Amino acid sequence: MMAMPETSANDDLNTSLHGLPPELQTALASLVDPVLNESYLSLDALQIDTIEPLALTVRPGYPMNSKLAALSLGLRSRMDIAGFPGTAIRLEPDVVPAPSPAQSGHLAGVRNIVMVASGKGGVGKSTTAVNLALALQAEGASVGMLDADIYGPSQRTMLGVAEDVQPELVDGKFLKPIVRFGVRSMSVGYLSAEKTPMVWRGPMATRALQQLLEQTIWGDLDYLIIDMPPGTGDIQISLAQRLKVSGALIVTTPQEVALIDARKGIEMFAKVGIPVLGLVENMATHICTNCGHEDDIFGQGGASKLAAEYDLPVLGSLPLDKSIREGADAGLPSVVADPMGPMAQAYFRLAHATGGQLWKQNLRSGEPAEILLTES
Repeated sequence: MMAMPETSANDDLNTSLHGLPPELQTALASLVDPVLNESYLSLDALQIDTIEPLALTVRPGYPMNSKLAALSLGLRSRMDIAGFPGTAIRLEPDVVPAPSPAQSGHLAGVRNIVMVASGKGGVGKSTTAVNLALALQAEGASVGMLDADIYGPSQRTMLGVAEDVQPELVDGKFLKPIVRFGVRSMSVGYLSAEKTPMVWRGPMATRALQQLLEQTIWGDLDYLIIDMPPGTGDIQISLAQRLKVSGALIVTTPQEVALIDARKGIEMFAKVGIPVLGLVENMATHICTNCGHEDDIFGQGGASKLAAEYDLPVLGSLPLDKSIREGADAGLPSVVADPMGPMAQAYFRLAHATGGQLWKQNLRSGEPAEILLTES
């Protein structure tokens, strides 16, 4: 073993690697995050605790409970191969908050707000949002979810919340979110009967959503997932402008009509200064349950082409599978119905990709411009 410079865990070794042997610098640079495929050094997530013996702490910026064991083994193996056998590596995932100023009121404890949107209805946006929230929670994050699809709220059904369950009222004006599968949720559907339509004009609907957001006692959250209404109308724009949003996901199908509307969604978020984290391609393929034949029912490669056009990643590609629909209808989304099944694993990959992309953005971006809503 080569001689190491004398130092302690309190030395600022993370600010600069100067003074460390080149072999150690090379070894540390080889420790790569499996989702972002970038070194933990470049992501400012590596801490040298001691040199003799060599001990490291790695802090990935997204929840990854299911990856911890394999990642720890892989990182130690890399250090062994690099000539530093026996390196002690501690993994401490820690969700990185958005660089924007803290939210106010009951949103003050929310570290990241993520909007899940689509340019049109019927592409699986709500199913994606629910399973994303559940996957992030299962991976170790504290997660809340707002059902902002005010004319067609579906969260009560998808989460299996009984019809007679309503949010608890606190001090006559605040609401406690309903907790289901560990996720704190709020929906206008919790406050009205299932068969009662929301006959509201745009301004009234916008104010109702704003009240739900501000009067819900969210507590401390790593992520607040907002299931947005489909389209790019007044409600979407007003809500996007009023909040300090960390990022947005655009859900689409490979179908050309859906891609046209997804493009409008990307452009809308650009106009209000909200970064799009990436695209989610839903119903990408269908596999026949009888013969196993895979068919591109809605087209092929559409999301990839759109992502390339805007220099965005495709964060997830999900098949058309009846188990996803059956689980959502039964109040048992794929992530909780069959956590080890292929559909759930696709959502876990989406959660990792979304969390990783948000981590990188939060780490490297400056404070986004705050856009204020102007009442007409």
